[in-house]
Amino acid sequence: MDRLIELLPKLGVAAWETVYMVGIAMVVGGTVGLALGLGLYLTRSGNLLENRVVFTILNVLINFFRPIPFVILLAAVQPLGRIVVGTGIGNPMAIFGLVVGSMFAIGRIVEQNLLTVQPGVIEAARSVGAGRLRIIGTVLIPEALGPLVLGYTFIVIAVTDMSAIAGVIGGGGLGNFAIQYGYRLFEPVVTWATVLIIIVLVQFTQVIGNVLARRFLRR
Repeated sequence: MDRLIELLPKLGVAAWETVYMVGIAMVVGGTVGLALGLGLYLTRSGNLLENRVVFTILNVLINFFRPIPFVILLAAVQPLGRIVVGTGIGNPMAIFGLVVGSMFAIGRIVEQNLLTVQPGVIEAARSVGAGRLRIIGTVLIPEALGPLVLGYTFIVIAVTDMSAIAGVIGGGGLGNFAIQYGYRLFEPVVTWATVLIIIVLVQFTQVIGNVLARRFLRR
């Protein structure tokens, strides 16, 4: 316990690093993933921007990256990370890896949630002369907003789990803290304290996601 008290400042820094990495990754990866998911949905056969070639390319791209374990993906995109963020190690590289790892999963989740929107709703909007962009912004996304919030909540939790691997490339965060100061130094109290903080973060995220989803579903 005394060791844990000594490490509290570093534990606070590690918690902030996790929140920071996950937050940036979700802003960037969430935006790109939304675009990918919309592209998949809209270019499907019979949809607003039907295009078999574009749909096939996006579908294959997402199916290619989604199954790759995150620790392997980090190593695979390291050369690209050096170009994009200027380094292949540390938190910048970890964030880049989280963005790449999350955006393809988000793309698929967005597509699946948009498919829950009843086609009749889209057709009704088209029948009154609404343009494609207006249908997307005022009908399609609002109708799927509740499931989308739950989908993004799931990804936030998954990205929090993925961030624990950041130590492999010299990144920080709670996962790296638990390994460095708990596991390697045989301090189970430190390890479990870190685990409890991660659980609290995950529970908080889930509660917020559930509340927002219920609110949107009741609209």
